Amino acid sequence: MTTQPSATVAILTYDGERYLEEILTAVEGQVWDGDVEILVIDSGSTDGTLAIIADHPRVRLHQIPNAEFGHGSTRDLAARLATGDFVAYLTQDATPASDEWLRELLAPMLDDERIVAVLGKQAPRPHCHPMLKYEIVGTFAGLGPDFGVSVFRDTGSFASRGEFEAAAFYSDVNAAARRAVLTGPVPYRDVSYAEDQLFGRDVLAAGLRKAYAPRAVVVHSNDLTIREAGERAVDEVLGLRRIGTEIAPMSHGQAFRATLRGILSDGLRIVRDRQWSVPGRLRWLLVNPWYQVAKWSGHRRATRMAVEVEPAALAARV
Repeated sequence: MTTQPSATVAILTYDGERYLEEILTAVEGQVWDGDVEILVIDSGSTDGTLAIIADHPRVRLHQIPNAEFGHGSTRDLAARLATGDFVAYLTQDATPASDEWLRELLAPMLDDERIVAVLGKQAPRPHCHPMLKYEIVGTFAGLGPDFGVSVFRDTGSFASRGEFEAAAFYSDVNAAARRAVLTGPVPYRDVSYAEDQLFGRDVLAAGLRKAYAPRAVVVHSNDLTIREAGERAVDEVLGLRRIGTEIAPMSHGQAFRATLRGILSDGLRIVRDRQWSVPGRLRWLLVNPWYQVAKWSGHRRATRMAVEVEPAALAARV
């Protein structure tokens, strides 16, 4: 007998063959008494993605042209196509770490009807380079302790816009929300980037609650070269500015100091990190300065570019 509500796990793919087999297998193995729909929205893959999906008959595939993909609009499409009471989102490189992932992700909403959205924890992949590993670990450590769920709401007591945006942090690499909310008062907005951060803000601004579920873990990290680290810094800052985040222009001096802090702090972590052999630590100590230069020079450039807030981010939310 079904004792739990239905859920849809939505995965957006584009040339995602590298991890897709393990992701689908992990989702199919989830311990959940309710119905679980697996929905994949593919936006024009030309690698082995579609063949992998074909080997998983439980998967419901919806295909769109690549030109129609949007970070916000395609997640909104997933919510409208979903049949589950809850919609859990995964990216094509985020693998549930256990068969309890879905249960842990949805538990806060089952326990408290006032909670409408939940983000889970991300753990770096074993081959993730140390600088990105420390960034991921630090980000999620700042959301709350691993032994319990943290709940966020807008009480009107935030001292600044920055505090509100920090409380609203959300990542749909690994997240879930009530479908009635996604298709009703707080849909994903049609923005080109940082759609999840905007969604988190919309949830709190609507007087609703979101939670962080640290036991709902996925293994996820991007495989970035030094050049790509700089490009990602540009994309992230520009994306945040386009949804209305106020980020002050960074001077050469500020970028230099941030780079130096990164070199020293991550260098110390590398020295102490027993994941790596001695030759491995030496290698990363040599790479770390170049990584920090790319990251913070990209950040600085993006703070000084001319951008406009996207129309969808400016639209009023009821």
